[in-house]
Amino acid sequence: MKRQLSLSLLLLLVLPLALNAQTGEEWDELYFDDTQLENSARYPDWFLLSFLNLQEELQTAVAEEKRGLIVYLGQEYCPYCKALLEGNFGRPDIERYTRRHFEVVPVDIHGQKIVTDLQGRAMTERDYASRERVNFTPTLIFYDADGEEALRLQGYHPPYQFLAALEYVADGHYREEALADYLRRASPLLAFEMGGLNGEDFFLPPPHALDRSRFAAQQPLVVFFEQGDCHACDVLHSAPLQGAQLRALLEQFEAVQLDINSETPVLTPRGRRLTSRQWAGELGLFYAPTLMFFDRQGHEILRVDSVAGFYRLRKVLEYVLAGAYREGITLPRFKR
Repeated sequence: MKRQLSLSLLLLLVLPLALNAQTGEEWDELYFDDTQLENSARYPDWFLLSFLNLQEELQTAVAEEKRGLIVYLGQEYCPYCKALLEGNFGRPDIERYTRRHFEVVPVDIHGQKIVTDLQGRAMTERDYASRERVNFTPTLIFYDADGEEALRLQGYHPPYQFLAALEYVADGHYREEALADYLRRASPLLAFEMGGLNGEDFFLPPPHALDRSRFAAQQPLVVFFEQGDCHACDVLHSAPLQGAQLRALLEQFEAVQLDINSETPVLTPRGRRLTSRQWAGELGLFYAPTLMFFDRQGHEILRVDSVAGFYRLRKVLEYVLAGAYREGITLPRFKR
């Protein structure tokens, strides 16, 4: 039997606007400048600035009757890290909830301090981030009290969804259902009508025969998984995708748009016949819009399943087109 949804999840899922703690004014958490920061983002003073021994930190968390450990992987001058550290963890409700249920250990993905992982292996922060295939900062890895990975969040998620993710782990929902299913259970309770998708002239029309498992395609593929009445989707189409640079890069891809909730038939890049909804479910997608990137043979390269502005999207597109992933280079290490 699935646990009940919390009241805070039901409220936060219908509140895309946040209040500025200092001015009391509303602002949209999805609109922010994603250029590189001039000053380094600062950790909250309650983060564990420790010797980075994850075994010991998890033991401490369990001894204090917390639900587990969060490893925060970030980097200096990262605007998405700042949005998480100041915008999310800076909210009193999120700070209280996080501190009550988790210990948080920060790791610099370019750092040289020694991390001891949960299996007792020692390596530099940089090597740890590389082993964990961190493509986007911030990345949060949630470990439960048994040291098992319960959830991984890549990139920045606005407060209403971030708190839902915290509750998903803290209340043990991860043992019973995927995060996408947990969030979807709130959907019937939301009072809105689903609208249409935002079209673009670079999207290929149906039928969506995306199979490239037998014969390699000429271009990489990007699939835009979206849904109706999606504020984050509207932001993507009204701002980043209108830039000439991004549109020029997207012309070098096959680009397809799918409704994450639809029964539209799709022949997937690996040759399977599914509906859009089935495919999104198998992929475990929980955020709209999610951009899925596939190589010419139909293998997944990476996915963007969090807030992404112009500069992040440009780097992702250039990274895929350059084929840097074939050399084992992660996105943060990719130099244009």
